[in-house]
Amino acid sequence: MRYCALASGSNGNCYYIAEGNNAVLVDIGINTKHVEQRMANVGIDPASVKAIFITHEHTDHIRGVSVFSKRYQIPVYMTAGSYRGSRLKLPENLIRIIRRDDEIVVGGLTIRGIPKYHDAQEPCSFLVSNGDINIGVLTDIGRICDNIKQVIQKVDVLLLETNYDEELLDRGSYPFFLKNRIRNGLGHLSNRMALETFLEYRTSRLQHLILGHLSGQNNTVELVQQAFSLYCKDIRLSIATRCQETELFDSQFFSSKSTKEIFVRQLSCQGTIVFPES
Repeated sequence: MRYCALASGSNGNCYYIAEGNNAVLVDIGINTKHVEQRMANVGIDPASVKAIFITHEHTDHIRGVSVFSKRYQIPVYMTAGSYRGSRLKLPENLIRIIRRDDEIVVGGLTIRGIPKYHDAQEPCSFLVSNGDINIGVLTDIGRICDNIKQVIQKVDVLLLETNYDEELLDRGSYPFFLKNRIRNGLGHLSNRMALETFLEYRTSRLQHLILGHLSGQNNTVELVQQAFSLYCKDIRLSIATRCQETELFDSQFFSSKSTKEIFVRQLSCQGTIVFPES
């Protein structure tokens, strides 16, 4: 599998995951011109994208959806609540309404919705699998529920939110109501919360940790690197930034020992889905 973050941050999010000639995008929160440019930078053909999956309706996750979807005639999968909240007006042939725990097959990929806590209408994260490798995209996580724990325990590649540093948020210029929204259990994960969750629920199958959705005002790459690097000596650690795509990663470059173990096991995406209360 190939994967990258085309954009990750409070100013826009877009994640690419591919198996063979079939690819999906999770969110398009930057405009189409920037999506196309960043794809070109890492050698991605937009025509390879067969589906777009939307986690929720906030602008930094849907800004480029309408134009990109229409330009390339790509169906968009999102919950009814997210579609209502987005106020997008997509053609009927391009919109696919899903439940938060649905499984959708796109070519050789299975995309599973993961209900979560966030201040949006019917939000979900996604677990993407080719049957051997599981990639979890977990951003905009208000708090850690059983669904999130299960995903972390199943993945080989984890894209995890590290939105803010608690001290920077406290000292920063955001008004109180916004600070409270970010950390009230329906907002975002801090560096500390993400690290504690990673350390508690990671398993030996995890090969690559990508940290993302960093706040422009309340976090820095250096703080995230400092918090996690000590605990990631046995896996690959990457940090996705707001202004530039990551490299295009390929799961075949996992260590030969780990890759062998991954492929000889029957890896399952099955598990109990718990719906967070609205």
